[in-house]
Amino acid sequence: MSRLARPTGNRMIGGVCAALARRFGTSATTMRVIFLLSCLLPGPQFLLYIALWILLPSEDKARAAW
Repeated sequence: MSRLARPTGNRMIGGVCAALARRFGTSATTMRVIFLLSCLLPGPQFLLYIALWILLPSEDKARAAW
């Protein structure tokens, strides 16, 4: 598995779904559909997305830190 960082390409909004898809070896589209379906359930999914957007480093910053 790769390090969790938001990619600079293949982003829709913040790159969170693309980062999670890369981490778990699925396509970004699949991860986006899973996220949208999870929003139909009660819970803090949208707040979790915002938190990951803030907490996950961008791929450029993560590469510079290595």
